[in-house]
Amino acid sequence: MVSMFEIKAINAFSDNFIWCIINNNSQCVLVDPGDANVCIEFIEKNQLHLTDILITHHHSDHVGGLAQLIDFAKTQDSAITVYGPASENISLLDHKLVEGNRITLFDDQLEFAVIDLPGHTSGHIAFYNESENALFCGDTLFSGGCGRLFEGTPEQMLNSLTKLSHLPDNTKVYCAHEYTLANLHFARTIEPKNSQLQSYYDNVVELRAKNIATIPSTIGLEKQINPFLRSHCSDIKQLAEQQSAQLLETDVKVFAIIRSLKDNF
Repeated sequence: MVSMFEIKAINAFSDNFIWCIINNNSQCVLVDPGDANVCIEFIEKNQLHLTDILITHHHSDHVGGLAQLIDFAKTQDSAITVYGPASENISLLDHKLVEGNRITLFDDQLEFAVIDLPGHTSGHIAFYNESENALFCGDTLFSGGCGRLFEGTPEQMLNSLTKLSHLPDNTKVYCAHEYTLANLHFARTIEPKNSQLQSYYDNVVELRAKNIATIPSTIGLEKQINPFLRSHCSDIKQLAEQQSAQLLETDVKVFAIIRSLKDNF
């Protein structure tokens, strides 16, 4: 089936992706626009019409462009709608969302389910579209990694990542940063015998040498190579126990050690 939508990355700051979803009528939706200027430039260059903005969490590199983009939309004679997490203090939201909510965009052509993902921040959410196999997960799941725990607990983050791992393997992961190569440098120290990880690492090195983006990834790939989705694996548990010099009785404790190692890598 031919998709009715196109998803383009707008590069921002040093390594952010602002995602732009475009329909056949040249309408567009932005996801986590931290920088308004690059978005406006992209929209004008491609003669698009901004209709909605989706926000996953409150960090400034995800919400910093909101006010300017709302003003810009008025110059297009458009009153855009801004969606974001209910439990975070984000001004300018029109709809505050929790898990179980569903939103429809482009005159009901595109539907997203809202998924609660506490961990990176306390109220982080993701937007998942089943028909396009597309997940916009902000700073929760990266390729080869996961977000730092600024506000949540290891248990919350592991639960959030586990929730995402249950999505179909062909789900495309549109995260918000190009962190893949750095993440894989770490992942290889955690699971050096993982041949799928090594193969992916080689591919990513080649892509980044050509300045080609590694995102989107897929859920299926991440389950094979991402140590933060693999706390249940015996090799990772054994390494975490060696590094912590203690028996780790639960996957949460293994995850916490691996996350701590990454924080100090």
